[in-house]
Amino acid sequence: MYQWTDLVSVYNLTTMKHDVRDTSKFMITALAVGHSVFHWILQSFVVVLPEIQSAFQLSAVGAGGILSARELASGAVRLPGGVLSDVLRKHWGLLLAACLLIAGCGSLAIGLSPFYGVLLVGVALVAMAHSLWHLPSSAALSYHFPDKRGLALALHGVGGSVGDVAGPLMTGALLVVLTWQGILSVYAIIPIVLAICAIWAIRNIGWISAEDQSSNSKESRPKMTARLLTHPTLWGITVVRGLRAMALVALLTTIPLYLEHDLGMNPFNRGLHIGLLIAIGLAAKPLAGHLSDRFSRKKVMVPGLAWSCAMALLMVPFNDGLGLSIVIVLIGLFLYPDQPILTAATLEIVGRQVSATALGLVTFASFIMSAISPLIAGGLYQTFGMDSAMYFVAILFAVATLIMAGLNLTSRPD
Repeated sequence: MYQWTDLVSVYNLTTMKHDVRDTSKFMITALAVGHSVFHWILQSFVVVLPEIQSAFQLSAVGAGGILSARELASGAVRLPGGVLSDVLRKHWGLLLAACLLIAGCGSLAIGLSPFYGVLLVGVALVAMAHSLWHLPSSAALSYHFPDKRGLALALHGVGGSVGDVAGPLMTGALLVVLTWQGILSVYAIIPIVLAICAIWAIRNIGWISAEDQSSNSKESRPKMTARLLTHPTLWGITVVRGLRAMALVALLTTIPLYLEHDLGMNPFNRGLHIGLLIAIGLAAKPLAGHLSDRFSRKKVMVPGLAWSCAMALLMVPFNDGLGLSIVIVLIGLFLYPDQPILTAATLEIVGRQVSATALGLVTFASFIMSAISPLIAGGLYQTFGMDSAMYFVAILFAVATLIMAGLNLTSRPD
């Protein structure tokens, strides 16, 4: 159902059709591979969070503070990064290569960190590079695949899910023979090598048609950017995205700590369960994206958010053994597939000239919201236990469901 031919039919660069880099298959594959590297490093960091907590003698709130710093760094770069991406559209290939290089440097800084401050700098570098990567890559896919926008963005997200699953599994296994510092130092090599490859592979990612080039006047962009700030549906999507991000980062803060301290899992099993949280998204993302293209974003998002709320509540009674493993898989069914749909919904209500700016605005606000979530979740877990953290997650999903149900997503840009 989700073959590359579905995308080839809507993406034909007639002026550059002999260059393999400009085919649909190559473009999405290249972006997905780059995307996977960021998620590999980020989710591997989650697996070693208990080791980092022990190495720096942190409380649960202190450990959550690392993820809060990650969210703040991600959010800080989004708004200026969106504007910069739109202005530098012709240079998106170099911009994406720079993101990979910065992620490699950040991973190396984490691995070599002698104290907490250097660790935070490394985490911030990886987070900022990953955050900036999404802006031109998502805008490019939205532009080149307008009729299959949800599916194209979902396939890009599958690349991230591959890293989400493989990273924790590999890291959990490597913790048997390597320290957490050694693992993240080794991981730094991969994005640096891919950054060099990306200079050639995605050079033409910012290509637009002559018709669209002529419509991109300097006068229209400021006006369209100003209109974003007063768009009620865009702000509604922003709040939903922020609540969803708060729930996700709360889970990623508390689950590894719970598996380590309450259940006493070894590193490999801990990595396995973090991978299970994400693994089902490999199949669910393309399916959810396709369904949102065929029916509507809202008809997929509302039941999906309600499902995530219900699964978070189920983690309270099913908090150990096989039951916990099954619920972790089930909560992951829509935990990651929802993000490409929200991105597609955002890009459908804004003009092409400010697509990256709109994404920057929406995700900047949502990252600011999510930055406080690890502190709250860590405090709840430390003070009242895991059940209270899961109730917090369920409430976030419930509010997001209600807001999404009330949004009007039928509007289109002029």
